Amino acid sequence: MLFVCYPKCSTCKKARAFLDAHDIPAEVRDIKEENPTEQELRDWHARSGLPLKRLFNTSGQLYRSLELSKKLPGMSEDEQFALLASDGMLVRRPILVAEGFALFGFRQKEWEEKL
Repeated sequence: MLFVCYPKCSTCKKARAFLDAHDIPAEVRDIKEENPTEQELRDWHARSGLPLKRLFNTSGQLYRSLELSKKLPGMSEDEQFALLASDGMLVRRPILVAEGFALFGFRQKEWEEKL
């Protein structure tokens, strides 16, 4: 299992505590140090079942400074995936990836159901 997070993020800390409390081992990857690749994002998106726009960290400073809420509707999927892969801070986190699923963001009930 892969746990992609930003260590300074309070939601990521809660998710990590959840994994630790449930003795769920996971490889930890810092999203700022190692951006997800475009291919990883495509794969995780397919596993998640979410609309592509839900992969964006809409509360992040970079998202707001780039005014992506206005730009995304006019962008193709390829452009959106390339943008997400360009900077990990644009990607919603934490991400939990396992065989058959990918979870974006931490909603404890959803994680409990999957794990």
